[in-house]
Amino acid sequence: MRRYSKTLVFFLSLWPIYVISYQIIFNQLGPEPVDRIINHFGEWTLIFILLTLSMTPLKQITKSVEWIKFRRMLGLFTFFYASIHMLSYVGLDYRFDFEPLINDVLKKKFIFIGFSAWLLLIPLAVTSSERMVRLLKQNWKKIHRLIYIIGIFGVLHYIWLSKTIFFKPLIFLIILVILLLFRIKITRSASKI
Repeated sequence: MRRYSKTLVFFLSLWPIYVISYQIIFNQLGPEPVDRIINHFGEWTLIFILLTLSMTPLKQITKSVEWIKFRRMLGLFTFFYASIHMLSYVGLDYRFDFEPLINDVLKKKFIFIGFSAWLLLIPLAVTSSERMVRLLKQNWKKIHRLIYIIGIFGVLHYIWLSKTIFFKPLIFLIILVILLLFRIKITRSASKI
């Protein structure tokens, strides 16, 4: 049963690819197709960050360890969509012209913090295997706490990018704050035991 549920989650996690593929094939990307693709994968990166962060609270609420079994997969999909988001930006927007890109990374705070979030995701993706968990022992947990900083950076990236429309970034911020507060509560409860 567990194998089938992980397979289902895997195929459901490909939903952003299905959606954008449909929109590309049927020419439904709108007047600014490049922005649509970049923003699509950016939003889904944030959704997957929040889904990854929600696994521990769901475990606590439901008293079921089943949720934790999806955390690694969701974390890897976070890196996958963050990488597509970044590569879309670098390739479609800048056409791999790195001089103006580096200039913008250094000068524009929303690009800088977004790029920083992607860089922080790399060690999490590299150390996600069972072998790395055994090899790093307690250090593995320390490295994977970076997900909290990545979540904050991701939401800030979205807020700073959205100069006038704050509704969607605000929803992401509220969900992130709830998940972080829940994590603080879990940590405090564990330290009292």
